[in-house]
Amino acid sequence: MKQQVVQILTHVIDQLKSQGVLPGDVEARINVENTRDKAHGDLATNLAMMLTKAAGVPPRALAEKMVAVIESMEDRGAVAKVEIAGPGFINFFMQDNAKFAVVEQVFAQGADFGRCNVGQGRSVLVEFVSANPTGPLHVGHGRGAAYGASVSSLLEVAGFEVAREYYVNDAGRQMDILATSVWLRYLSLCGEEFAFPSNGYKGAYIFDIAAELKREQGESLRKPAFEVFTGVCADEGQTDGDKEKHIDDLIAKAKNLLGSNHYETVFNLALNTILEDIKEDLHGFNVTFENWFSERSLLESGVIDAALEKLQKAGKIYEQGGALWFKSTEYGDEKDRVVVRDNGLKTYFASDIAYHFNKLERGFDILIDIWGSDHHGYIPRVKAAMQAMETNPEALQVLLVQFAVLYRGGEKLAMSTRSGEFVTLRELREEVGADAARFFYVQRKSEQHMDFDLDLAKSQSNDNPVYYIQYAHARIARVLELAAEKGWQVDLAAGKAGLNALDLEQETDLAVQLAKYPETIARAALAYEPHQIAYYLKDLAHGLHSYYNACQFLVEDEGVRNARLTLIMAVQQVLKNGLAILGVSAPEKM
Repeated sequence: MKQQVVQILTHVIDQLKSQGVLPGDVEARINVENTRDKAHGDLATNLAMMLTKAAGVPPRALAEKMVAVIESMEDRGAVAKVEIAGPGFINFFMQDNAKFAVVEQVFAQGADFGRCNVGQGRSVLVEFVSANPTGPLHVGHGRGAAYGASVSSLLEVAGFEVAREYYVNDAGRQMDILATSVWLRYLSLCGEEFAFPSNGYKGAYIFDIAAELKREQGESLRKPAFEVFTGVCADEGQTDGDKEKHIDDLIAKAKNLLGSNHYETVFNLALNTILEDIKEDLHGFNVTFENWFSERSLLESGVIDAALEKLQKAGKIYEQGGALWFKSTEYGDEKDRVVVRDNGLKTYFASDIAYHFNKLERGFDILIDIWGSDHHGYIPRVKAAMQAMETNPEALQVLLVQFAVLYRGGEKLAMSTRSGEFVTLRELREEVGADAARFFYVQRKSEQHMDFDLDLAKSQSNDNPVYYIQYAHARIARVLELAAEKGWQVDLAAGKAGLNALDLEQETDLAVQLAKYPETIARAALAYEPHQIAYYLKDLAHGLHSYYNACQFLVEDEGVRNARLTLIMAVQQVLKNGLAILGVSAPEKM
C-alpha cells in the first residue's frame, strides 16, 4: 500500500511542477508512514511541509493543492479518500479489500517474502567475532557472533552480496603467551614443580591441551624447571617483580629451550585445538563463515611489508627511538601509532593496516567490521591508514557491540579469559538453547548495554520474547493440525477470495502488520539493525495471540474458516522468515 501512495505522490509532484506551483528542479524525498490513530486513516505524509519553502506557500495551502491533484486522478489504486490534518499532513484512507492484498503476496513469494533490492548487488565483507584463539568463546563473544550473523543474513535478504569472515589472530604476543602457558602446564604434568606465571592462561582447557601434548610427545619436550626459570624476571608480587616482563622472559626461554620446530609443535597444537573448538561452538550457534583469514598469512605473504612500504613512500611513516611510527595525527587521531617496534616486531596495528588493505584489494564495495565497544578508539587510526594509502576510508563501516553481562538468579557472573573464570558460549547454549541465546543477543541495539537474564531466557512465559514469538508459530501449526484431524483441508483459493469478508479489528491489524514486513527489512538492513526485526516479530506475534483469543478459527462456516486459516498461515510464513534472519528456529510444536 505504501508503494501505491508513493507513486501517487510522485505523480502529484510532477503535476504541480507542470502547473508552476513547484520549481521544475525541486527534488523531494517522499516519506509515507503508517498512522498511529486509525481515525487519521491508514497512511500519512508530511510532503507538503517538506516542500512549502520551495513552493513559497504555507504547508496547508500546498497540501490543498496536492489533494486537489489526487482527487482529480481517475485511478487512485487502493486509496479510498484523502484528508488534510494539522499544519499540512495528508492522510490516506485505503480501501478495505486492499489491506488483505498482502496475503496473496506472502503466499506467492513464500520464503522470499520481504526480500528487496536496496543493496543493488553491492558486495559486502562482514568480519565478526574474530576472538583471539587463546581460549573458548565466552558469552561476551556470543553477542558479536549473533549480531554479525544476523546483520549478514539481513543484508542478503536486502539484496547485498555478502561474505562472512573470521580474522584469526594466530600471530603475536598473546599467542606466544598461550603456547608458553600450555608448555608450562605440560611440564607440571611431567612432574616439574614451579609457580605458574600470574599473566599466563589458567583455564582448565590449558590443562586439556597440555595433556594432549603429553600423549603425543611423551616427555620429549620436558625441561627442568630450574633451567626454565633461571634468568627470568620475578613475577608480580615478588621482589622487583614485573608480570609482563616475567611472561615475556618465559616466552623467550620456551623458544630457546625447545627450538623453533618443537616450539612450533606446541604453538600449533594450542592454536588448532582452540580454533577447532571455536568453529564447533559457532556451528552449534548457527553461525558460519565463508572464510577464516589467518593473520600469519599476512606475514608470510609479505602483505604487511607491502602495506608499510606504500605508507613509507607516501611519507606517512617516520622513525623515532628505533621504532617506525605512522602519522595518524595527520588524519585526526589523538597520537601517532607504532607499526614496527624498536625490536623489529610488527604491531597488531601493522597487521590491521595490511588486513584492511587486503580486503579492499579483494574488491569488496563495503567493509563491515564488528568490534567490541572497547575498540572504539581504534576506528580513527584504521580509517587514517586507509586514507593514507589512498583507499576509500568511507568503505569501512565499524559497528560496535557492547559485551553482554550475564546474570543467574540475580547474580552477575564473571568473564575473564586469562583467569579462566568465565561462562563459555557452549555452556550458555546448553543451558538456555541456541534459539534463546541468538534472540536475546540481538533484541536490542548492538551498542546498548545488555543484561542477559538466564532465568528469563529459559522460562516458558509471555515475558520471554523468543518463547512468545515461537509459540505464535507453533500455535498456528497446532490449529492447522486440529483442522486436519477434523477432516478440514484448507482451501487457499477460497480463503484468499474470502479475506475481504473478514471484519474483525484483529484481522485488519494482522494484515497491516504483514504489509510492514518488507519495509522493515529494507530499513533495518540500511541501518544494520537486526533488533528492528526482533521488535517486528514481537508485534506480529502479539497480533496473532490477540486474534487467537478474540475468535475461533475452526468454525463450521467454511468460507470464514478458510479465510481465517489463510490469514494465519500467511502470518506463520512471515514469522518463519523473520526468525530465519535472526538465526532462530520456527518450531511446529512447543
